[in-house]
Amino acid sequence: MSPSDITAPLRGIVLEEQVELSMDDLCAVCRVERTQIVHLVEEGVIDPLPSVRSAVQVTQWRFSGEALGRARRAVRLQRDLELSPATTALVLDLLDQIAALRGGVHD
Repeated sequence: MSPSDITAPLRGIVLEEQVELSMDDLCAVCRVERTQIVHLVEEGVIDPLPSVRSAVQVTQWRFSGEALGRARRAVRLQRDLELSPATTALVLDLLDQIAALRGGVHD
């Protein structure tokens, strides 16, 4: 490895922002049934991508990588603390607010 390799800036792509998952993909990754994902959507924990939000069948919903991270976090909270979808939504919103305050971001 040459000295220029050490000082060269690292480049990469954050896949989470570019990933698009189907309902079945999201269920498989989170290891939950479709109804649990539907409950998370109904409570506003995650949102399908805008282009398919109005789709009549939930099987046609598609989710971003950001929704994947949030869904996994929600599922962990529900499993570990036995929270309802509504309580999970509240907890995640509060955690987001705390993170924003710590980062100096204000609404």
